[in-house]
Amino acid sequence: MRPLRFDVMPALGEEFRSAREARGITLSEVAEQIHIRSVYLNAIENEEWTAIGAPVYVRGFIRTYARFLGLDAEDAVGRFNESAPAERPASTASVSLDEREGSGLSIWAVLGALVALALVGFVVYEYWQYVHGGSGRVPVAAATAAPQPGAAATGSQTPAPGASGSPSAEPSATPASTARHQIAIRLTQRSWLRVSIDGSTQLEGIYPAGTSRTFTGSVADVRAGNAGGVTVALNGRPPAPMGKDGDVVEQRYPL
Repeated sequence: MRPLRFDVMPALGEEFRSAREARGITLSEVAEQIHIRSVYLNAIENEEWTAIGAPVYVRGFIRTYARFLGLDAEDAVGRFNESAPAERPASTASVSLDEREGSGLSIWAVLGALVALALVGFVVYEYWQYVHGGSGRVPVAAATAAPQPGAAATGSQTPAPGASGSPSAEPSATPASTARHQIAIRLTQRSWLRVSIDGSTQLEGIYPAGTSRTFTGSVADVRAGNAGGVTVALNGRPPAPMGKDGDVVEQRYPL
């Protein structure tokens, strides 16, 4: 009798590596084109998912890399989901913790409550900063409403240079010296976002649609968990999305 023969599907990481090598390109070349660091691309090809981070980031990287190589992105994500541990919502995790600690509060429950209070305080502080324009991180709209120098002395706003002088004319957006080194970020969809200016992290967390921030510096590093919902405007130019919906993109912007 002839032995039975089974066709074995190649591993997910090996399929990515084979597709890339068939194109004759290196990981560094791919990283430059899709704006994903080569260390993460190498982790995908070796299926080292923990080196990338949370499963939501892994799915975004897999989807972007697969589209670039001409592979079926949703099939690749589905194969990853079959092997990845299921994610539990934070509320479910909290309920499970309460059930396990039903006999009394433990040190971990106390620490968890303290961390939750700290996070709530941080969110409230960020919102207050957003509303009142603290720490220099103000929306673009708030910056345009700022009075020009000399307005306080006269008791009324002085039109910006080049303005029409009509009472209905709006002041200029920002002084030219500041606008040359600004990055304005606005969320059109809910997204995780991290912004570092000159190597210092200024913003990190999950923010709703409509969130708007303006930063000033020399170099901005921006990482978005939903690139299609994040627009970036450099030095007063028109805003542009960082990428496609659901993609995880990290980009450096010289200001």
